Amino acid sequence: MTETLIGNFPFVAAVVLMGIALYILIFRRNLIKIVMGITILSSSVNLFLVTLGYRAGGIAPIYTDAPEGPMVLPVVQALTLTNIVIAVATSALILSLVIRIYRHTGSLDSKISRRMKG
Repeated sequence: MTETLIGNFPFVAAVVLMGIALYILIFRRNLIKIVMGITILSSSVNLFLVTLGYRAGGIAPIYTDAPEGPMVLPVVQALTLTNIVIAVATSALILSLVIRIYRHTGSLDSKISRRMKG
């Protein structure tokens, strides 16, 4: 039982991070904490993708004369790099919106910002 848990620790860590992020997104009202929850959720997805591409004893698929044995999956690594770039851009956009909301309302409470609908 413990060997299975230790072997699947990255998956468990990704699920725990996802649970923490969803808790923050659902139950917190501070806009900065919501942005942190989105960032944690993105990090948990990255951890999950890297864990999917891992192979025990695998080698990087960059060799022309690769030795015998399993290779790690390069597609999930490329997806993770893409996700990191998208997450940074999204976080910057959301933080700039939070700054504008704070300047307009004087508060970081999400219920107050909902009154800005117009």
